[in-house]
Amino acid sequence: MNWGKYRNLIFYISTIAFFSCLMYFFIIEGQTLEIKENIVTKTNTGSTWDNFQESFKANLHHPLALLLAQIVTIILVARLFGWICMKIKQPSVIGEMIAGIVLGPSLLGMYFPEFSAFLFPKESLGNLQFLSQIGLILFMYIVGMELDLSVLRKKAHDAVVISHASIIIPFALGIGLSYFVYQEFAPEGIQFTSFALFIAISMSITAFPVLARIVQERNLQKTKLGTIVITCAAADDITAWCILAAVIAIVKAGSFTSSIYVIIMAIAYVFLMIKIVRPFLKRIGDLQAGKNTISKPMVAIFFLTLILSAYATEVIGIHALFGAFMAGAIMPENAKFRTLFIDKVEDVALVLLLPLFFVFTGLRTQIGLLNDGHLWMTAGFIILTAVAGKFAGSALTARFVGINWKESLTIGALMNTRGLMELIVLNIGYDLGVLSPEIFAMLVIMALFTTFMTGPALDFINFIFKSKKSSQEDLHDANGSKYRVLLSFDKPESGSTLLKLAHDFTNKMNGNKSITAVNIAPVDEMHAYDINEYEEAQFKNVIETSHDLKLEVTTLFKASTDIENDLTGISNKGNYDLLLIMLGKSMYEGSLLGRLLGFTTKIINPEKLLNTVKGKGNIFNNSPFDDFTLQILDKTNIPVGIMVEKDFKSADKVFVPIFNLSDFYLLEYAKRLINNNNSQIIILDAAGQIRNNIEVRELIRSIEQVAPNHITLYNDKKIEKEFLNAQDLMLVSSKSWKNLIDSKSLWLSDIPSTLIISNP
Repeated sequence: MNWGKYRNLIFYISTIAFFSCLMYFFIIEGQTLEIKENIVTKTNTGSTWDNFQESFKANLHHPLALLLAQIVTIILVARLFGWICMKIKQPSVIGEMIAGIVLGPSLLGMYFPEFSAFLFPKESLGNLQFLSQIGLILFMYIVGMELDLSVLRKKAHDAVVISHASIIIPFALGIGLSYFVYQEFAPEGIQFTSFALFIAISMSITAFPVLARIVQERNLQKTKLGTIVITCAAADDITAWCILAAVIAIVKAGSFTSSIYVIIMAIAYVFLMIKIVRPFLKRIGDLQAGKNTISKPMVAIFFLTLILSAYATEVIGIHALFGAFMAGAIMPENAKFRTLFIDKVEDVALVLLLPLFFVFTGLRTQIGLLNDGHLWMTAGFIILTAVAGKFAGSALTARFVGINWKESLTIGALMNTRGLMELIVLNIGYDLGVLSPEIFAMLVIMALFTTFMTGPALDFINFIFKSKKSSQEDLHDANGSKYRVLLSFDKPESGSTLLKLAHDFTNKMNGNKSITAVNIAPVDEMHAYDINEYEEAQFKNVIETSHDLKLEVTTLFKASTDIENDLTGISNKGNYDLLLIMLGKSMYEGSLLGRLLGFTTKIINPEKLLNTVKGKGNIFNNSPFDDFTLQILDKTNIPVGIMVEKDFKSADKVFVPIFNLSDFYLLEYAKRLINNNNSQIIILDAAGQIRNNIEVRELIRSIEQVAPNHITLYNDKKIEKEFLNAQDLMLVSSKSWKNLIDSKSLWLSDIPSTLIISNP
């Protein structure tokens, strides 16, 4: 008997048996040590099932279980509403703000009070508030880091007038507004000065993070307008938060004279951070120069700086959020270093913790309190004052300093964006008891409205100032004879491959071609610091390949919250003849989990559900394309070439299988490859229909006359693997691609680089 074979099993059983007996011995002996009169034996009454139910209910109401249930619910609802807002071209922050109101007493608490009381009992709100405050501290740290102080110093002289006017005008209007609403809406015992200062600062705030995302998404970051508005918003943010710190000090102290000591301490704190802490952090940051990661000791130092800064400002009396903002602003100005650190903090802060703040704000917002026309008229007056102060004030000042009307109004619309920053200010005022529930609800509605109106206002401004000249240029371009190719890529290597393919289609067309390479990147994954570096890296391969091919290429970069719709919009509006993209991959592709969940993911995909309702698609279809490709095919009005890349170099040998009459449009693309690349084309008449179609035979004959020996037609239905391996490219229709994939005779690994062409 081979004992070596069973040695591990014997050792395992022996070890378990010996130590189990040892534990049993100590438990039995330990029971003899008990002093019987001091031991309380728990007796259970009722059935086992009843005991289980009681235990389960107790577990459900345990503070930790309740907090985890709240977090899961909040994140799911926030992401859902954020997705909806992105689809209607609004910042996702609006959806998250709405999600907070939906989960609060304004909706959930009104229509499902029992469920609301179970999920958000009053005793649990303290934990939710503390966690949301941690999220806010991290968020304000990110906001501080995203401020490019070097740009602020260089461009401040151009934007300081607009920035300060965009604060002082709404601030003054806010003071005036307070005069009319103080007696009716100010909480009892609150001085007019405190109330007026908080109303004024809420009118003056601009949401720098939301504004920066909108500027990126609309490709304004490299324009003079984008630079001015970003600089204005940055200066606005710094000024507004300094004013807010002073306002908090005055409110807590009761009067300006009483707050002088707090303000002096705040000034000393700022001096300490700028003159001592900032140089210290710069020296530490220099140690990281050139590295692609940040060491854990380094992370610990910067997080300690953040926490100590927030603690100091909270103790001084100007709120922890100002300290977090300041800690971010004095971070080393190395763009790569800041980007690395933002990436470490952002996901936890923005995805996990920040939605808790939105819901906590929503739990405080009782829109039901605005239960008569007078209150809604007051809310409307507040919105009007806010828009007049910020929008009109910024726009008129910009026009006064010499900026044209279109850009002035654009600056006004962007500066009027309040977003999350407004909610932070309002919650501080609510916590200090300066704002009553009614005025708090009105100001939350104002924050939502002014943020929501930014996108439509910008679109309306562009529509009004769209010149006749540009319309005539577009018309002339649309009627031009150029063959226009648009290629869209997500990875630099893909862009290079698609450019080679575009070159093969247009090589000999000289001035009668136009090739545009577009890269649309998710706006949420980029920061103001690294956007230029990111764009340069994405287009590096494309530019190098264009130089090698001596090909003129127009590059277009766009930051987007909705890549599919933006790409289809560019394709449809640009009068292109062909769109080239890479075939994407499913998130579950190639896994057993994917096969099990593929059906489920298709059913719950919101985009597919919407298209099904509109009659555009079928959620139960078994398409060989990924979701991104399906969206592009569904929404574009031009032919789409979907590249399945297998080490593609050039289209010298091209195979074109024709499965049915609807595939004959592929011959036009084959003809273009012959004319421009001298490609050798082999056509397979898989359905045996070419010989019976006079029109197609004439087309093939015309090609042969122009380029003899470049096209071969054969009727053998069987496709040999060796034959396919000898081809550089296969052209196939989007309809026949599915038949090819479903075929038992071929594997995807057998197929060469393939261009799947749709015929809209």
